[in-house]
Amino acid sequence: MSELIIRQACAEDIDALCALILEHGPNPWNHLPEDEVRQHLQGIATSATLAVLAEEQGQLQGFVSFRLTLDFAAHQPAARAGQLHGYICEAVVHRDCVGRGLGARLLREAVNELWRLGVSDIYIDRHEENAASAGMMRKAGFSELLTYADPTRRPNGSRRSTLCCQRREDL
Repeated sequence: MSELIIRQACAEDIDALCALILEHGPNPWNHLPEDEVRQHLQGIATSATLAVLAEEQGQLQGFVSFRLTLDFAAHQPAARAGQLHGYICEAVVHRDCVGRGLGARLLREAVNELWRLGVSDIYIDRHEENAASAGMMRKAGFSELLTYADPTRRPNGSRRSTLCCQRREDL
C-alpha cells in the first residue's frame, strides 16, 4: 500500500473536490444540491471554507470541509454564548476507500484544525438513519446532541437530522 498524504486543500483542488463529492457522495441520506456544493467548495479560494484532503499516489481519496460560524449559537454553552464555533460541512471518501477508517481520520484532522483556530465547540449533522456517518462521527469523538424534523434536507427515511457536537472539555 502506498503512502497516504493528508494536507490542507487549496484553490487548485476545488475542481477535484467537487468531482469527488458529486460522484462518491450521493446516497439516500445525503443532501448534496450540486450548486450549493460547488458554491461551498469555491469558498476554499477565499478561506471562507477550509478543508483537509487525503491523497494516495496523487489521487484524491477523500476530504472533509469545515468553516467557522455562529449558526449553532442556540446550542452553545452559556459561558461561550456569541463565540465562533466550527461546523463540519462535508465529508466524503472515494468508494474504493470505504471501511479503511479514512473518513474518521480526516474528520479528526478537521477537528484538530478547528481546535488550532481556537474554537471550543464543533458541530456536525447527518441523516438520523445514516449508520455509516454515525459511526465515523463517534470514532472522531462526536456525541449526539439532538434529532429534529428536517424534511427539506432529508426527503428519505425518517426525514430527520441528528446534530452532533464535540466540545473542547470533551477531550
